[in-house]
Amino acid sequence: MPDPRLQGEGFCLRPWRSDDLASLLRHADDPEVSRGLRDRFPSPYTRADGEAFLAGRVLGPGTLNLAIEIDGQACGSVGAQPGAAERGHTAELGYWLGRALWGQGVMTRVVGLFAPWVMDELRLFRLQAEVLDFNEGSARVLLANGFAEEGTARCAVYKRGVLHDLRRFARVRTQLS
Repeated sequence: MPDPRLQGEGFCLRPWRSDDLASLLRHADDPEVSRGLRDRFPSPYTRADGEAFLAGRVLGPGTLNLAIEIDGQACGSVGAQPGAAERGHTAELGYWLGRALWGQGVMTRVVGLFAPWVMDELRLFRLQAEVLDFNEGSARVLLANGFAEEGTARCAVYKRGVLHDLRRFARVRTQLS
């Protein structure tokens, strides 16, 4: 896997480091942040959770996951989990950002930098993402970056006592660059 440092407008994407623990906890320990994410991103987000993540014990093997750094602090994450075998040309995109930075266009710029880079780096034909029905901000980020909405899996996720639909988006290409 590559060890990148990508520079964007007002942020950089770089590998997570052990000294990111304090900023990770500050931004991740927020029930509003975890609300739209998979349960492997817990709430509350404890020191032990942060240590496990930084030690590589949370995400699946082969996941390319980068810290979103703003003003010297890790305040979110973006990553891609490649498929295997006949689905090795596809990856699932995931991301989160500390609530203090919501509504400023940060994640739109992050995905705008990361998506084409990771598709080239991993030689992908397809990058897909799933968004819970209430998460309009995340859907807008994807649509602004060339992802098309492909459909909705009805009643697909039961989270915090509520049943949700799951929207699927994908960015595709038919040739490698």
